[in-house]
Amino acid sequence: MRFFLGGYSADMGGRAEGIGTLLAGDPDDGSAGGELARRAEVAVGAESPSWIAWHPTRAVVYAALEGRGVVQAYRRIGEEDFIALGAPVEAGDAVCHLAVAPTGDALIAACWGDGRLVRMSLDAEGLPSQPSVLAAASDPYALVGISQEPRPSRAHHVRFLPRDTMTTTDLGLDLVRFWRGTGTQGSRDVALPRQTGPRHSRWHPSEHLFVVTELSNELYALAPDASGQWRVAAGVALSPGALAGDAAAELAFSRDGRFVYAGLRGSNTIAVVEVRGDGAQLRPVALVDAGVEGPRHHVVVRDTLLVAGQHSDEIAALTLNERTGVPGRARRRVDAPSPTCLLPAS
Repeated sequence: MRFFLGGYSADMGGRAEGIGTLLAGDPDDGSAGGELARRAEVAVGAESPSWIAWHPTRAVVYAALEGRGVVQAYRRIGEEDFIALGAPVEAGDAVCHLAVAPTGDALIAACWGDGRLVRMSLDAEGLPSQPSVLAAASDPYALVGISQEPRPSRAHHVRFLPRDTMTTTDLGLDLVRFWRGTGTQGSRDVALPRQTGPRHSRWHPSEHLFVVTELSNELYALAPDASGQWRVAAGVALSPGALAGDAAAELAFSRDGRFVYAGLRGSNTIAVVEVRGDGAQLRPVALVDAGVEGPRHHVVVRDTLLVAGQHSDEIAALTLNERTGVPGRARRRVDAPSPTCLLPAS
């Protein structure tokens, strides 16, 4: 299976030179259980493409060039080659994530440095333009007098949900925000406990939104009530074995949705949480070695967990026990410079 790799280059203290290519077994295989190999040449040169995402219908990939604060589109011109599509479009300080609307007519970029959420229109070819800044977040704890000192907004993640809904996380203000379409504020935001730091989210088959918190290393399940207002349905510590100073990163599900995998940087582990009942019963199962240092991102393909080790410059493959949900030790690995994102080739 073929993957494209986002990473940090020299402008962000990393070694990547652009969007790379990873092979897990045969390129056309639907599994990722084969030997790992990385192409020596990058698919396209770029400065710190820390997050990359596909257009839903076009052979176009979008990169958040974090150090430059811009979004760049690339058109795929071969199995492992891209060219720039138009000029970079300004997003904001430390743009770290982006998501493309299922309709293919817009993308939303999240900027960690200044807290901005930026909407960009996409034309019929996928070219981005017309950046506009969405409504800024407010500190829910300042409004009730708990936060005495101003806290910075840190927009970090964007996800499109069913029923024309979009959600974003604000790591600095402990907020999960909900929007109609691609930028109209909808139901009230959900404030997680103070200093939890919501980072990334996943939409579960049970129709709960799962959110991992970077600062408190917890997993929350959110769901709308009968009126459509989102609320916290459940929350659990990722693992009693997490270390002080750990920082949670990415979430992924087993292919049946029964288990959740969260990467913990610091202890360099993967926390496993079982999902029970209607999706709001969460039970920590295990904490295992991630096989890399700085597990920034990971993906599940069938019975394989691929983990990007930002600080050890490698990708590791762990086999999942699909009955217990627990990953085994890393059985394959390959060098990869400062990897931050694994994107399956479409």
